[in-house]
Amino acid sequence: MRLRTLLIFLFVYVLNGCITGQESSVKAADSSLNTYAEPINNPMKYNKLTDFERYVIRDKGTERAWSGTYVDHKQKGTYICRQCNAPLYRSDDKFDSHCGWPSFDDEISGAVTRTTDADGMRTEITCANCGGHLGHVFTGERYTKKNTRHCVNSVSMRFIADEEPGD
Repeated sequence: MRLRTLLIFLFVYVLNGCITGQESSVKAADSSLNTYAEPINNPMKYNKLTDFERYVIRDKGTERAWSGTYVDHKQKGTYICRQCNAPLYRSDDKFDSHCGWPSFDDEISGAVTRTTDADGMRTEITCANCGGHLGHVFTGERYTKKNTRHCVNSVSMRFIADEEPGD
């Protein structure tokens, strides 16, 4: 009986690790990030990235839909680049597009660079400061009045909450 209980426990433990692996890698990486929201301009001083963060940010990969930390995030503040801390998006521009990734209908002025993908079908968005891959931008979908959807990988960003009055 004890062996069966132990095996069930191990199975659940391993299964949980597989399901939450992406998110836990993001949370673990937060401890290695600079605590300041000051943009880093020197590539030698960029924040340390996990293997998965490197895959998305530098190798232009993507995280699975609905797996990112910020998909349903509602707190007020600013989303910054995970690699260099440059401010990218304000929470006021975030909306629920039901696409599985955080969506914004506007970026902080000058923060994001748009480049047509090699296939000519999509427009890639990258951090204007460090070139880190964020995701893609789509227009003409009529989700918001601005008619723009920045579809961003949660792992490409870090969130800085607004200070509460009196802090």
